[in-house]
Amino acid sequence: MAIYLHHEDLPQDVMADGPVAVDTETMGLITPRDRLCLLQISDGNGDEHLVKFAVDSDYAAPNLRSILADPNRIKLYHFARFDLAAIEHYMGVMAAPIFCTKIASKLTRTYTDRHGLKELVREMLSTEISKQQQSSDWGAAKLSIAQQEYAASDVRYLHRLHQLFIEKLEREGRTDIAQACFDFLPDRARLDLMGWDEHDIFSHTS
Repeated sequence: MAIYLHHEDLPQDVMADGPVAVDTETMGLITPRDRLCLLQISDGNGDEHLVKFAVDSDYAAPNLRSILADPNRIKLYHFARFDLAAIEHYMGVMAAPIFCTKIASKLTRTYTDRHGLKELVREMLSTEISKQQQSSDWGAAKLSIAQQEYAASDVRYLHRLHQLFIEKLEREGRTDIAQACFDFLPDRARLDLMGWDEHDIFSHTS
C-alpha cells in the first residue's frame, strides 16, 4: 500500500478498471467560495493517489477528468453530495454513476444516528481512522505527511464498505430506493450550486 501525491493531474494508466473511490478536500464548505485543493482517488487495489491543485489551477486534468466522466465506472463516495458539487463547479465534470456510503448507511444502519466514515470503518471493518487533519489548511503549498495520510484514508476503505453495503441493502430490501437516491445526487448537487442547499423544495412549508 502506498500514497502517491501528484500535481494538477493523474499520470496515465495508474487506475485499474472498475469502480474508483473518490473524495475531495476544499478550503471550506461553501463550494463557489472555497476552492477545490485536493482530489483523492483509489481503484481499491491498495494504493491511493492524491491530485493537488494550485491556487491558480485551471483544473484541466485530462487523465483525471476522463476517469471521473466515464459513465461505465462507478464512483464510490462518502457524502457524495458535497464532492459532486465541488468537482462539477471546479472541473466541469459530473462524476457519476455514484454509490454513496453515507446514504447506504442511513438506509441500513437505522439503529444509530452515527453515519460518519470514522464510525462506519470502526463498526464494519474493525479499524480506527483519525479525523485530526479534517480542518487543516488544504491550500498550503506543501501538504504534511499527516494531511496526506488523512486524505488517503478517506478513499482507502470505500471499496470494502461498498461491498458490505450492497449486502445490507439487499438484505433490508432497500437496493432500489438506494439506487434512486444515488441517481438523484447529480441534480441534488446542482441544486446546491444554484443556491437551494438549505431549502427543501419538496417541502410544503419551506
